[in-house]
Amino acid sequence: MAEDSRERILQLKKDRQAIILAHNYQPAAIQDLADITGDSLELSRQAATTDARVIIFCGVHFMAETAAILNPGKIVILPRSDAGCPMADMITPADLITIKREHPGVPIVTYVNSSAAVKAESTVCCTSANSIKVVESFEDAETVYMTPDQNLAMYTARHTRKRVLYWHGYCPIHHRLRAEDIHLARKEHPEAMVVAHPECRQEVLELADFVKSTSGMLRYAMESSHESFIVATELGILHPMRKQNPAKRFYPAAEFLICPDMKRTNLKDVAFSLETLQPRITVPEHIRVRALGAVERMLTIS
Repeated sequence: MAEDSRERILQLKKDRQAIILAHNYQPAAIQDLADITGDSLELSRQAATTDARVIIFCGVHFMAETAAILNPGKIVILPRSDAGCPMADMITPADLITIKREHPGVPIVTYVNSSAAVKAESTVCCTSANSIKVVESFEDAETVYMTPDQNLAMYTARHTRKRVLYWHGYCPIHHRLRAEDIHLARKEHPEAMVVAHPECRQEVLELADFVKSTSGMLRYAMESSHESFIVATELGILHPMRKQNPAKRFYPAAEFLICPDMKRTNLKDVAFSLETLQPRITVPEHIRVRALGAVERMLTIS
């Protein structure tokens, strides 16, 4: 059945002039099917360089919105409309308006893991890889306000002399990981290096040998001379790590690091989305243009 779905998808993809994007946290079968895998912003930017008419984004809602922001002339499809992001849902445009009223003149730095409407109310976006550089770019501002992820904000604050205020949102998957989980993983695999995502708690990052974004983790795993790694992020990333580095060993920091939203998409969903071009993700133009401005300011900086 899976092979039938795969063959159907490949034919439909050709007929629709479509490209399939898959985030590093997607199920292995989806990643193996995709034309491009990576993190959310990286995928959307790469899609913009192709001549594809249709983008099938295997990820969560805010990622498909980002693809729509950066690819206004293309049809963007999210195979599972119920694939959301709890952290992105923890802040609203109204919250941003209140923040700006309470902190006039303070730059609002918003993680790309947020809705288009929240991006539109922000000064600039950032990723987990460039947050420090983005914050440091405000030479005339002593204070910045970061949304929505408190853990990324605290990580950034430890690497800048600026005062960093922040919203108290978080990724429930990364936030659940505690220091004792790292100690246990190290006890089981004492030879392994620990690499952690900045969305983790400070107590976890302090125990990590390296702190990297998802793309940074993949590069580090390939370039490092180490042969064994404990990976403190969503388990989906272990699939490309193992494919790219068959001679190396990768262990999850904890078995519970599974995002149910990232795991919703299956091959039947992708086939259905190609057949129907639904569910389509669109961003109203007045929001898209403002959100694009926040993303482009980030890209200019980084």
